[in-house]
Amino acid sequence: MIKDNQKTFNKFHGILDLIALFIAYSLSYVLRFIIFKPDKGFLPWSTMLHYFVYLLPAYCLIYYSCNLYTPKRSKGQKMELLNILKSNIIGTIYFILVLYIFKKDINVSRSFITIFFAINITIMFLYRRVLVKVLHSIRKHGFNLKHILIVGYSRTAEGYIDRIRANPQWGYHVLGILDDNKEEGEVYDRVKVLGDTSKLTELLAENDIDEIAITLSISEYAKLEDLVTACEKSGVHTLFIPDYNNIIPTRPYIEDLNGLPIINIRRVPLSNTFNKGIKRCIDIFGALVALLIFSIPMLLVTIAIKTTSKGPLIYSQVRIGLHNKEFKMFKFRSMETQTESAEKKAWTTSNDPRVTPIGKFIRKTSIDELPQLFNVLRGEMSLIGPRPERPYFVEKFKEEIPRYMIKHQVRPGLTGWAQVNGYRGDTSIRKRIDHDLYYIENWTLNLDIKILFLTFFKGFINKNAY
Repeated sequence: MIKDNQKTFNKFHGILDLIALFIAYSLSYVLRFIIFKPDKGFLPWSTMLHYFVYLLPAYCLIYYSCNLYTPKRSKGQKMELLNILKSNIIGTIYFILVLYIFKKDINVSRSFITIFFAINITIMFLYRRVLVKVLHSIRKHGFNLKHILIVGYSRTAEGYIDRIRANPQWGYHVLGILDDNKEEGEVYDRVKVLGDTSKLTELLAENDIDEIAITLSISEYAKLEDLVTACEKSGVHTLFIPDYNNIIPTRPYIEDLNGLPIINIRRVPLSNTFNKGIKRCIDIFGALVALLIFSIPMLLVTIAIKTTSKGPLIYSQVRIGLHNKEFKMFKFRSMETQTESAEKKAWTTSNDPRVTPIGKFIRKTSIDELPQLFNVLRGEMSLIGPRPERPYFVEKFKEEIPRYMIKHQVRPGLTGWAQVNGYRGDTSIRKRIDHDLYYIENWTLNLDIKILFLTFFKGFINKNAY
């Protein structure tokens, strides 16, 4: 069975890791003490080999504790690299500790440790990627497969099968589906319904099943406890794939209340006081710097607007912001003056006659948005965040688009993840909301910096602005 294959593979993998460790250590010695000969402090290979003996068992434990031997069927290379980095950082700390404990007249240079750190990470990552490619090729040809039985026909079951079909390199083979509401013999993408859930115990006893995937529809969760009990009695590894992924995010935030798990429907990092404080400080500093940088362009736009059309310089429009509160968002006026009732329900269209000649330019280049830096200083907006919408469209979209109102759990921004990915102006509202939700649930300072960087290169010129 696949469990035995995995154990054998892990042993083989562990041996390869130790060989890679020795190669990296040897190459580091050659580079440091043979090719780039030190003026003093030369160490013979026998001395360095003595230290390697202490590293060998420690690195075995470190690699294991850093999840480098978990199944890699569907694991991404980013997670693999992260685990390799983590294990080598811990290993380097241990190496330095060993040198400190056994120091006498011997001094191993920092350059050797740095070279070893870099080479070991590089060798480990490259050879593991080659190994993964080989395994993927083997699985595509029908070997080393993991046999899976699905219990419960639902949209989740279909999604699970779709992903398995799209990734044959994972090596998953679906034996069939058990379901109480489908006729035996029905087929979804070459996977047959084998019968109802009462057949589970019989199939577990007769078939060579590696894994059970429980994909009940949410209306059938009353059966879940009995099914899990039956699976655990057989000793087969069991997965539960919930049918509420459209309600709860992929990585929900779970709290423990004295042993009672609590799932937060939406994890919003910016609800944390520290995160909010850091972001607010950056917003204030960034807005002040931006006002200094763009002061001359703003002055020139002011003169251009005043000399080319009648009306106010700054145009304010009611938008919905943090916690669904209304605020007046500032812009340079780019259109002819019109009544509030006329403008609040209308999108700007291509060749819109209301747009002034200078307005076309400042809308295309997003210069009309610069007065919103004052909204940032007032605390109504942030530099980065979902773009705010008018009340009329908020009322409209919240009924049409699921989870639309979640965007109001954070301050709206001058630019955002949706905008740098091309969803500005007359583009898909659903796609825009999907990107806004991603930002809200995955916010980090690094993501803000990335969005700001991308805004400078592809966010200012808006091809969808009319």
